[in-house]
Parts: sequence; C-alpha cells; structure tokens
Amino acid sequence: MSDSLSLPARLFPFPTAFSVRSVLPLLLALSAGWVAATWSLPFAAVALFAPVVLLLTLRRPLIAVALMLIAGPWGALENVALGGSLLDSGQLLFLFVVALWLARGVLRRRVVIPHAFLNLPLALFLGVAVLSLLDATSLTFGLKELLKWIEVALVMWIVIDLAGDDAATVYRRPLALFLLAGLTQAAIGVWQFGLRGDGPEHFLILDRFYRAYGTFEQPNPFAGFMAWNAALGIGTFVGLIVAFWHGRKELDKREWAWLLFIGGCAAASTLALLLSWSRGAWLGFAAAMAVFLLFWPRRAWLGPVLLLAAIGLFALGWQLDLVPAPLVNRLAGFTDDLRVGDVRGVDINDANYAVIERLAHWQSAVDMARNNLWLGVGFGNYEPAYDDYALINWPFPLGHAHNYYLNILAETGVLGTAAYLLFWAAVFWKTLGLLRRLGWPERGVVLGLLAAWTALSVHHLLDKLYVNNLYLHLGVMFGILQLLAAPRPGPSESAAGSRCMLREGGIE
Repeated sequence: MSDSLSLPARLFPFPTAFSVRSVLPLLLALSAGWVAATWSLPFAAVALFAPVVLLLTLRRPLIAVALMLIAGPWGALENVALGGSLLDSGQLLFLFVVALWLARGVLRRRVVIPHAFLNLPLALFLGVAVLSLLDATSLTFGLKELLKWIEVALVMWIVIDLAGDDAATVYRRPLALFLLAGLTQAAIGVWQFGLRGDGPEHFLILDRFYRAYGTFEQPNPFAGFMAWNAALGIGTFVGLIVAFWHGRKELDKREWAWLLFIGGCAAASTLALLLSWSRGAWLGFAAAMAVFLLFWPRRAWLGPVLLLAAIGLFALGWQLDLVPAPLVNRLAGFTDDLRVGDVRGVDINDANYAVIERLAHWQSAVDMARNNLWLGVGFGNYEPAYDDYALINWPFPLGHAHNYYLNILAETGVLGTAAYLLFWAAVFWKTLGLLRRLGWPERGVVLGLLAAWTALSVHHLLDKLYVNNLYLHLGVMFGILQLLAAPRPGPSESAAGSRCMLREGGIE
C-alpha cells in the first residue's frame, strides 16, 4: 500500500483526527459573527462580552469588584431610564461578586470571614437597627436599609480576602479600583458642566453652565462621592511624594505610572467636586482638608501651624478679592442652611424655599425622636412615618431628613444613634492609631481615609450619602483600612511569609 497522500488529502489538508479544542476557536468565531450580524447592538454586546468578562473574573476576582464599583453609581440613572427596577447593574454585580467569593471559598474548602476590627461595632449597630423594626410602620423600608449595611460588611470582607498576598502593597489594588470608579464619574461630571452644552434647567448656573451630577441625577450625592475620592487621592499622592522625597521609594516606571494615576484621579475628582456647586460637599471637603493638614506632620505642634497658615491665606485671598466672585456669592449665604428653629408660620418665597423645606424635615425628625425616644420609628422608616409628623406646608417627604444624624435619631432613637456614633468612633480611632504607627507612603493613604471620613461626617449635617450604591464604595474603604492595619512585613520576607502575617493579624 502506497504511503503517498491521496488526491482528496492533497486538496484538503485537514487533520484526520482532531480534538474539540482545535475547532473551538472556529466555532466561537462563527457564533460571534452570527450574533453580531443578527442581534441588535446592545444584546449583541452583552452576549459577546459577558463570557469574556466572566472568564476574566474567574481568573482575577478583583475585576468583578472593579465592575461593581464602576456600575454602582449608575443605579439612579438606570432607575429613571427603566422606570424603577428591583436590582440595578451595581446590585447585580454585587451579587455576582458575592457568588464568586463564595464559590472561591468552596473550592478552597473554607469561606474566610475576616476578623476585622469593625465586625463588632457594625454588628451592634445592626442589632439595634433590627430591634427598632419590631414596631415599625414598614418592614420593607427597614429591610432595604438593613441590606445596605450588610452589603458594607460583605464588601469589606471580600476586599480583605481578595486583595492579594504581598502585605507591603496589598491595599493598592482595591485603592486603584475605588479611584478608577471615581475617575469615571468625574469625567462625566466635567463633561456635563461645560462640554455637553445643555442640561436640566434647575441645574443651570452662571447663565451658561450646568451643575455636575454624574449618573447620580442629583449634584449633592455626586459631590459627596467626589469628596471621598478627592480626599483619598490627595492623601495617597502626598504619601507617595513624601516617600520619594525621603528616599524610601524609587521612581521606576511602575511607580511613576502609579503616581501619575493617583495625581490624575485626585485632580479630576477635586475639579468635579468644585463643578458640582454643592455647598454641603464643599463644607465637608473643607473640613476634610483642615483635618488633613492638622494630622499631616508627625510633630504635633506643626499641624495647627499648617492649618492656621492655610486659613490665613484663604482669608487674605477673600479680603483681596482673589477668590472668584461666583464662589464668594455661593458661599455667602451658607449659614442659612445650618440654622435651626420652628419654621411653622414662616413666610415662604423663592429665595428661602429650599432652606425652609430642609428645616421642616429636620423638625419632623425631631418630633419622631421625641415621641419614640429609645428605638425611634424604625430603621429606614422616616419616609413611611412622615405623614404623621409632617408640617402643614410640607406634606411630601424627601425620603430622608437631609441631616443624617437627625434621620438616624428619628429612625432608631437614642440607642440606635449611640450605636451608630460608636461605630464611627471605632473607625476614627483605628485610623488615628494607624497614623501614629505607619510610615510613608502608607501614612498618606491613612490621611486620605481620615479626610474622607471627615468629609462624610460633615456632609451628613445636610444630606444622606448612603444612597445610589455608595455604601459599596464605603465597604471598599473599610477594607483598605483593615488591610493597612495588618502587620507590615520586613524587606526580606517572602510572599508566603507576608500572607502568614496577614492571617496572624486578624485578616484571615
């Protein structure tokens, strides 16, 4: 029998035996072409990219966390566009991240619940919140609010577990993902302000521009998110610069790229915060920067000096008319937003409408707390209970009291408010403790976190920022803080040794 190939084999040189792997790329290419040619563009994009994203997230779970953080702030816009939905893309991706984390734990035959320092304070707050729902008007509203804080805990645990093995830079990945999500929103806000050319009429400022609001549909929560990003970005950037200045870091290509990325995120977020025209966020950010300057130097006496110098420079610029006039006008009547008193019988006009509306809701919150002193009207139940406490000229609730401290007092009473303040006291206490222990550049990240906590706490005097999936980002920041609290490895320790230190430090 001849060894020479037959005529069909010469004309069609396909292998006589092949595996599924050899034809799989061809089948996938043909399927993708058919989908692209026959399906509509949105469905085709989802069908083509979803498998790729799924494979990538199985290999690198933090990619799923990045997608969750980027998609989270789109929830408000999606609800408007779709007429309200049970789950937005941020929540769907959150569920995917949790499922991925649990599946990873099952494959490792252990699901890690880290011994984070916030576990106990958060459990105490949630316990009181559950008790407040025993006599609440609406369990549905209460469960929605409870789920937010459960998601905070889950995201914190997931970030701690998935961050990586190198304890020296373990915080960088979640930090980069957090700032990347903020950068996407900042870019949208800058475009809305001066590049789009139109916008909602009630957001018009300076007769030609529009307040930046990202995908939040409101400038104030958008500005609050930008303040977090700006504070954390500035702190990280300063930490890197100080470390480079003292020779503790070398400026190789990777460090240059990291420095430029952090600086770009900090600049973009600060610009978007300014363009939001949100006085509440401006107040929070000003307090954040004051705290930043106060705790920047290790020598205690230098902090007040830096702060007083900054205040003096700003006051001098104000007196010399160096501060732009639109900013002066915007800040001039700011004290009206913080006044208190009985607004029943006050004359309402276009100039004071927004202020009186806020004060009326504050007054209703105080009445709720007065009549339900210990456990309030129920966690998340400000809106359902509002009808019984509304002032005559303000029958419609705003969803919350526009002062979160009064809001939590109304909903959970004295006990819930004490538990909430205890939780944040633990956050601040741990952050301040890390400032005394860590060196640069990690100390800069902690300074940024301290500034972000301050911005949130002050902004809550005028608003509520646990909205539009921002609690997912808050969980990431808590995770970063816990990672920084782990023992730091020595220069000669291996990655395996670093992992061991993380476990001994209560991370796993």
